[in-house]
Amino acid sequence: MGIARNTVRRYLNAGGPVPYRQPQRDSVLGGHEAWLRERFLQHRGNCDVVRQQLSKELGIDTSLRTVERACRGFRQELEASRRATIRFETAPGEQMQIDFGQTRVLIGGEPVRVFLFVATLGYSRRGFACAFRHERQSVWFAGIEAAFAHFGGRPQTLLIDNAKALVDKHDTQTRQVRLNSRFEAFCRHWDIAARACAPFRARTVTDRHNRATDDRHIEATRTGL
Repeated sequence: MGIARNTVRRYLNAGGPVPYRQPQRDSVLGGHEAWLRERFLQHRGNCDVVRQQLSKELGIDTSLRTVERACRGFRQELEASRRATIRFETAPGEQMQIDFGQTRVLIGGEPVRVFLFVATLGYSRRGFACAFRHERQSVWFAGIEAAFAHFGGRPQTLLIDNAKALVDKHDTQTRQVRLNSRFEAFCRHWDIAARACAPFRARTVTDRHNRATDDRHIEATRTGL
């Protein structure tokens, strides 16, 4: 009949059909729920970025599908946070948002990865971009100072997006932020404040608009390279 003896015996002992039970598999991500939630919200639901950080930070190599299954329960929280928008507008000279993107360009016939620093003024949406060979803290500072020179002044506040070069820790529960000590000294030198977006979203209408504008500036700069 093509049926294993153990299967027949199990049916006989049960006195009838035995419901199928899907085997329980131990997840490679078990025990990392808090870490996954923080990274999932921080990267606005981008599971591929979370998968890359799993490999880099925890040494766990797994598939994108596995990460998506593990983060499925956090998506409702992310969607709820996106709907909770606070209306907030900035005055001229009040705020500048900074960010980095990257692309590949041909230099001497060889593809080279280039990092694009982008600054966007909160009020006018004017943008500034410059290219670097890396994304270390020194070029964050160089990019900010180049933006000051380009715009002819400095804002009251820098809106930042939790880059490791600028933010040591941003607690998603308490919203407490610990800035990098060198970045704090840089801000004191220029007499400016720094405000970090909530790790999983831009918290205001203006923040979202600025982030979208930053993305457009990055894409426009990529196209022009």
